[in-house]
Amino acid sequence: MLLGAACLGPVPDRYPPRSGEASVTIYVVGHGWHTGIVVRRADVPTAAWPESGRLPAARFLEVGWGDRAFYESPDAGVSLALKAALASEASVLHVAGFDRTPAEYFPRAEIIAIELSSRGMESVAGFISRTYARDVAGQPIELGPGLYPASRFYAATGRYSLVNTCNSWIAEALRAGGCPITPVWAVTAGNLLFQAERCGQVMRR
Repeated sequence: MLLGAACLGPVPDRYPPRSGEASVTIYVVGHGWHTGIVVRRADVPTAAWPESGRLPAARFLEVGWGDRAFYESPDAGVSLALKAALASEASVLHVAGFDRTPAEYFPRAEIIAIELSSRGMESVAGFISRTYARDVAGQPIELGPGLYPASRFYAATGRYSLVNTCNSWIAEALRAGGCPITPVWAVTAGNLLFQAERCGQVMRR
């Protein structure tokens, strides 16, 4: 299975866009150990990701996923990191809105731009929407303010672990968009960014 996973190729009609076809640019942003995915709000198909409209109007949205206790803690250290890796109790989505370009908003981050077809963007949006945990009425469960001025935490599906990290979640989102990327090899930020480079363009290291 692992050998097969190492050979995942692009998904037709999602990535890369066909010649002459309109494309959508998304961004993988490296924050050290953690990564996020940034999209232009105007490019989000709201039917696939209706929850994107819950934040105040902004040009860009960044999404990340991870262990709830670690992600929400302003002073997360080694003990919380070990607990997240070995005994995570819950996971969260972090969704943030901002108006400046990703390079301006995250001046110290590594950034890779990836072009998808509209169908690829729709698949990424649907993947993100399916990650929200929901209440009995089917609504996302808000957990409170996020890390940035216009951001929120939401309860999420999936269990964080040593082999299922924030980086592998981003890889799964890219794979949903058709990128030739292998989530099982994207446990660390470095491995994810290395793979993302092969289907995108480095804007800043």
